[in-house]
Amino acid sequence: MNIRIILSAISTILLISACQGKKNNELLMNKKWRVYDVKIPPDAPISNTQYIQAEDLKKTYYRDAYYQFLDHNVFVATIGGKADTGKYFILSNGAMISVTASNGDRRVENLVTITRLTADYFDMKVTSTDFQFILCTKKE
Repeated sequence: MNIRIILSAISTILLISACQGKKNNELLMNKKWRVYDVKIPPDAPISNTQYIQAEDLKKTYYRDAYYQFLDHNVFVATIGGKADTGKYFILSNGAMISVTASNGDRRVENLVTITRLTADYFDMKVTSTDFQFILCTKKE
């Protein structure tokens, strides 16, 4: 009897997790997500260098940047007019996204954490060489 309860609870948890990942994928898909701000994560230690880098990234590298999540797990990053494609996978019950090379090779993987995702806004925590940033994007 106890094993049935445990298996039922596990099944329910897995179903809820799969639903959240599917919901996040549906929110991300077939939209152009344009970067409009680069922020410091609220839990990051105070660093003037990090603030300067965030402003520099916003004004230069991410000034003309957007992301697209398409059918068949195709990911397109367009930065400064140059598109790069890869594969994406929703992980951790929809909380993280794995972006890999176009062949899906995980040896070249970038992990981002979803910090906000609605029908119109998608914010993600990314890691650069030295710091973490939150890329704020909005549907175009």
